[in-house]
Amino acid sequence: MENDKCILEGRQVLEITDIMAILPHRYPFLLIDRVIEIERKKRIVALKSVTINEPFFQGHFPGYPIMPGALVVEAIAQAGGILLMPEVPDPHSKLMVFTGIERARFRKPVVPGDQLRLEVDVLNWKPRVAKLEGHAMVDGKLACEATVMCALVPRTPEPAAVNKEAEPGNPE
Repeated sequence: MENDKCILEGRQVLEITDIMAILPHRYPFLLIDRVIEIERKKRIVALKSVTINEPFFQGHFPGYPIMPGALVVEAIAQAGGILLMPEVPDPHSKLMVFTGIERARFRKPVVPGDQLRLEVDVLNWKPRVAKLEGHAMVDGKLACEATVMCALVPRTPEPAAVNKEAEPGNPE
């Protein structure tokens, strides 16, 4: 809604409460802690502090904790969502979902104690789709890079889809 546009208007830093007002993600899947730079509709720089308390470290990998690369790419996409969702009309009725990931490269493991610096640039943005290029840095070194494509979809699933999933014995 209009209030979301005010969140970005003239601001360079967003705290966690601001981020939660924009993104629908919550623990344990909210992967952005702070935004430190915004150029509306063009670029965002966000931070994710990685701690051993992350639930994925229990199984990835016991005795050698590494943040899953797919979650680093997800953090890039979430940063892009923080940048673009406030520009969408009626953002609370929509979700931004992945439609593709290109050229994902993992250069260095991300481990507990690291702080990810997520730099995301808009390559192309149309009313319902976006293409973003992201870089995840740790201590000034590239940990991950990826190009992600996203699309806006209605937040509430179609009633028929909800009913199908709820039917016992549904073969799909």
